[in-house]
Amino acid sequence: MLKGFLSVIGAYKLYEKWLWHQIKNGRKPEHIAVILDGNRRWAMKKALNPWIGHRQGAEKVEKFLDWCFDLKVKSITLYAFSTENFRRPKREVDEIMRILEEKLRKLFSDERIYKNKVRVRVIGRRVLLPDSLQKLIAEVEEKTKNFDQHFLNIAIAYGGRAEIVDAAKKIAEKVSSGEITPDAIDEEVFEKHLYTAYLPKQDPDLIIRTSGEERLSGFLLWQSAYSELCFLDVYWPEFRRIDLLRAVRIYQKRQRRFGR
Repeated sequence: MLKGFLSVIGAYKLYEKWLWHQIKNGRKPEHIAVILDGNRRWAMKKALNPWIGHRQGAEKVEKFLDWCFDLKVKSITLYAFSTENFRRPKREVDEIMRILEEKLRKLFSDERIYKNKVRVRVIGRRVLLPDSLQKLIAEVEEKTKNFDQHFLNIAIAYGGRAEIVDAAKKIAEKVSSGEITPDAIDEEVFEKHLYTAYLPKQDPDLIIRTSGEERLSGFLLWQSAYSELCFLDVYWPEFRRIDLLRAVRIYQKRQRRFGR
């Protein structure tokens, strides 16, 4: 059995090296966004409580960040918790909030954040979150606000339609106050009022969704207009470095014409 296990590990390492050889000289996505899907189904498959799956998913995020830094990915956006997810059982939501708070607090002492100069920001309707989590988010954002080498966006209490509505409200307020005129509103103005406006590149080059589902579920509806989409049949807690390399290979093989 041990011999067979070692053989599998060896095959995995060879495949990983082969994938890296294929993509290393190609264009890399500057901005990768991920829909972290399949945590609950992973837990159910193992007859575990759903929050165990969410915790495993949170642990996977830490490894994922390392893989992205290795690939020199500048911006990472993670869809962690949607506005619709509040409809889940209270115990599960409470556990997710606890895990999010624990992981955000860990960022204060995470040397990778400082070494890689990562600006951390939470996008979404944070007023829906517990007060303690809101306070922690503000502290993390303040601590990293001057970093500009990498950007980590965590979508919590996020909805793509909600983001567009919030942007429209901000613009309407400025029109009402006379700060801008209706005729001045165009796509560029609108983009400046999205949650992601502070990013050097708002639109993801590549969006990955795990678990085999093939839809965006409201994720970055405005920003994803020309993103390459990659749907992988693997639950997020089981996501491996080779899955990321495969997604980048798919991205590199596609012809990006942007309507031209």
